[in-house]
Amino acid sequence: MLAMVLREVGGPLVAEHRPDPEPGPGEVCIRVEACAVCRTDLHVIDGDLAQAVYPIVPGHEVVGTVEAVGAGVTEPQRGTRVGVPWLAHTCGRCPYCESGHENLCDAPGFTGCTRDGGFASHLVAEAAFTIPLDPAFDPVATAPLLCAGLIGWRTLRMAGEARTVGLYGFGAAAHIVAQVCRWQGRRVFAFTRPGDHEAQDFARSLGAGWAGGSDETPPEPLDTALIFAPDGRLVPAALKAVRKGGRVVCGGIHMSDVPTFPYDLLWGERAVLSVANLTREDARTFFEVVPQAGIVTHTRAYPLAQANAAIAAHRSGNLQGAAVLVP
Repeated sequence: MLAMVLREVGGPLVAEHRPDPEPGPGEVCIRVEACAVCRTDLHVIDGDLAQAVYPIVPGHEVVGTVEAVGAGVTEPQRGTRVGVPWLAHTCGRCPYCESGHENLCDAPGFTGCTRDGGFASHLVAEAAFTIPLDPAFDPVATAPLLCAGLIGWRTLRMAGEARTVGLYGFGAAAHIVAQVCRWQGRRVFAFTRPGDHEAQDFARSLGAGWAGGSDETPPEPLDTALIFAPDGRLVPAALKAVRKGGRVVCGGIHMSDVPTFPYDLLWGERAVLSVANLTREDARTFFEVVPQAGIVTHTRAYPLAQANAAIAAHRSGNLQGAAVLVP
């Protein structure tokens, strides 16, 4: 197998040829068909996540086909197309797991962070944490749904019944969430980097009723603001944009420090929330919505060996949609 390996924090990914992996009990070996590049991969590369181990094969938006199953596995079967998301393991015993909040597990594992991920031709995953996928789905188009889609979906669900939704950072997650909002009848206000007119046009093409820079004031107060850019300065900006009783939901796993801000921005029963990881229930409900909402992902495919170029494109912020690696 071929794997693109991050040997140390900050280093480039290096191609390694390895023996094909063998699944252990409860595991499956998957032939990777596509793996999207996520903002979280950049955090792993940059050493922002304390739980990450090195060397590591990044990648947690994986679409592939099961080639071999380990002892005790009855589902998925060989030949099944599956997705492999960020959440790779939970203990099943802590209070969070037992109460249906496995995303907050005290002893979790994460694909492409604590165990090797999908920037490779093959990977091994726990069978119970794979996601069944429609075999008719296009692998490249589906790959971004495994994190940008799932985390975006969980973030939107935390918005409650909001009718006016602000999206800060119009990248891989927001371009999917915007389509879900449009299907649900919500109104979308898109916030991009100041002066990024191309991204603003992209947002309007996906149904945003207004698009402007993150330094601008929307034409009316928001019910909720969803922040996908990892910039803590956006939190007080979003609080300023939401109405009394509104919510600001931070959808990233890592964010720069939030600056101090006047209490008046929070007063009026506004709330700031964060999203942590995802649950398998999130995946089940989201992939039921995908065909109903007619979600279309915007992607640019790269050969697996060009993983560093794909990462650079994502980091630049100039990529509309998602970069996807194809072995």
